[in-house]
Amino acid sequence: MFGIVRPCRHRLGEGLKTQWMAHLCGLCLALRGDHGQFARVVTNYDGLLVSVLTEAQAARATGGRRTAGPCPLRGMRTASVAQGEGARLAAAVSLVLASAKVRDHVADGDGLLARKPVALAARRVARSWGRAGARTGSDIGFDTAVLVDAVERQIGVEALAGLGTPLLTVTEPTETATAAAFAHTAVLAGRPGNTVPLAEAGRLFGRLAHLLDAVEDRETDAASGAWNPLTATGTSLVEARRLADDALHGIRLALREVEFSDGRLAHMLLAHELRNSVDRAFGTSSCSHQSHQADVYGPPTGPYAPPGGPGGPPLPPEPPRRDRRGLIVGCLVWAGLACTCQMCCGEYEDPWSRERREGLCSQCDCDCSGCGDCCDCGDCCGNCCDGCDCGCDCGGC
Repeated sequence: MFGIVRPCRHRLGEGLKTQWMAHLCGLCLALRGDHGQFARVVTNYDGLLVSVLTEAQAARATGGRRTAGPCPLRGMRTASVAQGEGARLAAAVSLVLASAKVRDHVADGDGLLARKPVALAARRVARSWGRAGARTGSDIGFDTAVLVDAVERQIGVEALAGLGTPLLTVTEPTETATAAAFAHTAVLAGRPGNTVPLAEAGRLFGRLAHLLDAVEDRETDAASGAWNPLTATGTSLVEARRLADDALHGIRLALREVEFSDGRLAHMLLAHELRNSVDRAFGTSSCSHQSHQADVYGPPTGPYAPPGGPGGPPLPPEPPRRDRRGLIVGCLVWAGLACTCQMCCGEYEDPWSRERREGLCSQCDCDCSGCGDCCDCGDCCGNCCDGCDCGCDCGGC
């Protein structure tokens, strides 16, 4: 799974995490239901935003949920998952954009795709995904031609770009594609008045996606000689960050104009988690509240310092557990957990120590210490009230 919006479950909280997983599983199952098992590989975090936005605008009575059967990726557990036109629109967009991504890698000759037999097979898969996405889009009234046209124009724009070319000229095709997808969620939800602000939010989201992808791939592209928009146009990281921050602010302003039935998850993902995505890409702190406290006051030391912290007494050693499993039994338990994918998602008991652990897809690459529930929107790290009207008060954090 790929995408720039990779939310941390600690910040989402249990309720929003459950909703987010419902949309993620709903997208995956929509891909499987319409296009077969292999299509599930295009499931991505950004695609499910389309499903989230559709449900957030819809009347509560029309919110589609169903109970899905046991799945290995959920540790063989059932789950309530999103269904309906929002999930299908997310599937169509994911297929078309994944098709474009594969074709782009083939054109660049990346990795194994530099070999002709592999490239030929990849092109066939890309064409199949493109046609499948077009079929699903047509079923729900969304013309994926705007996405295909954007992809084709992207190739030409990149070929003509050089030093001095405005970076936003390069990001325009991506912006156009995501604007169309976001705007169609208003059509599906029966909220025509939301079309314009959602198109603006989608346009800026596309800009961010393109920018962050370029920033994250900058060093790798330089080492391999691959084309990168920042290098090709001579855009500095400082200017890229300015454009990213401007897009973040614009998305928040656009969301204020959207009429939601329940916009909490959409707001959290697009107004707050996007900020963390930008911080992650540029290597800056994702918790400005913590860094500010440390800069101003410094860590407590001496007898007032917490045990185990800097300048404080060491933590006492934990007593060893006496119910540990032996090597052979632990290996058997590990095999069972691995076969059911419980070590990938959710929580599980360590095969040997019996301690509770989190699955790999529950882990995140952020420091969530100190980021409690002081705000209703889940973000108490200094970004909560920065340009958004979420009704939460971070003054006491």
